[in-house]
Amino acid sequence: MKKFTIIGVIAWLAFPVPGVGQEAQTLQQLLQQVEQAASEEARIDQQRLQEFRQQRERQQQLLEEARAELRAQEQRSDQLNSEFDENERDLAELSTTLDERMGNLGELFGVVRQVAGDMRSTLNDSMVSAQFPGRTEVYAAIAESGDTDLPSVEELRTIWTGMVREIAESGNVVEFQADIINADGQIVENRDVVRVGVFNAVSDGKFLQWDSSQNLLLELPRQPAGRFQSMAADLQTASPGTVQEMAVDFTRGDILAQVVRSPTLRERVRQAGPVGAVIIAIGILGLLFAIWKGLVLMLRGNAIKRQINKSEANKNNALGRILSVYEDNPNADVETLELKLDEAILRETAPLESGLPLIKVLYVVAPLLGLLGTVVGMIQTFQQITLFGTGDPRMMAGGISMALLTTVLGLTVAIPLTVIHSILQTRSRALIQVLEEQAAGIIARIAEQSHGRSL
Repeated sequence: MKKFTIIGVIAWLAFPVPGVGQEAQTLQQLLQQVEQAASEEARIDQQRLQEFRQQRERQQQLLEEARAELRAQEQRSDQLNSEFDENERDLAELSTTLDERMGNLGELFGVVRQVAGDMRSTLNDSMVSAQFPGRTEVYAAIAESGDTDLPSVEELRTIWTGMVREIAESGNVVEFQADIINADGQIVENRDVVRVGVFNAVSDGKFLQWDSSQNLLLELPRQPAGRFQSMAADLQTASPGTVQEMAVDFTRGDILAQVVRSPTLRERVRQAGPVGAVIIAIGILGLLFAIWKGLVLMLRGNAIKRQINKSEANKNNALGRILSVYEDNPNADVETLELKLDEAILRETAPLESGLPLIKVLYVVAPLLGLLGTVVGMIQTFQQITLFGTGDPRMMAGGISMALLTTVLGLTVAIPLTVIHSILQTRSRALIQVLEEQAAGIIARIAEQSHGRSL
């Protein structure tokens, strides 16, 4: 009894009984409180034990249910594996049957996909796509389809129809409206465009180029010669059913693209460098001087011709000044007069031949400068090869262009100056020969008169 009382006291001290708030006054009251607390604790422990047992039974039930579900799923997995294996066998049999039944159709459909891809590329790059945009979507779908996707009869007819339409449009000259990009890079909407088959397209007298990446017509930044632009303008304004002359780019734009990339005359001269500029300056100087010299010889020749038809000497021309020597010395003997006439001819010869050596020097120097430019260009080319190697030919293009262009410029200047110098020299010698003939005629007449007086 004493032991139980001590344990009850400890339990009561550790776990106070709810509702027992007053302090025990006697041992009897303390005993009652301890017994009450022990009874309450026993009840709570019994309740907890019952809950634990119920939960254990529930866990056991859940475990049994999970095991049953696992067995059901395992059975279903085995069933699905069996069905999968059976489907695999059926699929293999069906694939074999399909391959057997298709026969050469598989190769045929492969060719169809290849043809569709080729047609898509051809139509994308065709000028006709500017008039019929979006016509390559069907071909793209056929070309990108898998091996198991068989083209339908409608798709096969679409390929054939597209081929026939492209062939038919290649021989038509039609006018339609389309958006274009002008030379300034701005999009102009609804411009009137005339298409010549699959070769050319023009608008407002300007040649256009088809850009498949943007699906737009581009106005060439550099147009062909003016006569071709006139043809384009006349074609656009021509009446239906009439025959109009037109230049056709049979390469479908390659020649026009080369027109854009080909340098102009000013750009070629700039490529020749300083040596080319000097050659051009020499050519211009020689040409201007030759024109001036030709005019001088023409005027002096006309004056000499007029003097031949006159009996009196006029000192405003070379022949008149020579004839005036005879008039100024009427009593001179033949030898003295001959010396005086030779002196006068020498004075008139120098002005007629002046300037011709300069032209000769210029046409000799021009090809030498061209050779100099060639050497300088080759040196520049070899320097580029030393620095960058021969992997990129464009790195050497500048030096090679300079070498060739300076040679061309030198010959272009030298050949005309040579011909002009020969013509001017011939004309000058002809005038000098006229002066010598007239002087010889004077001496002959004087000698004849002197011989007659002596007789």
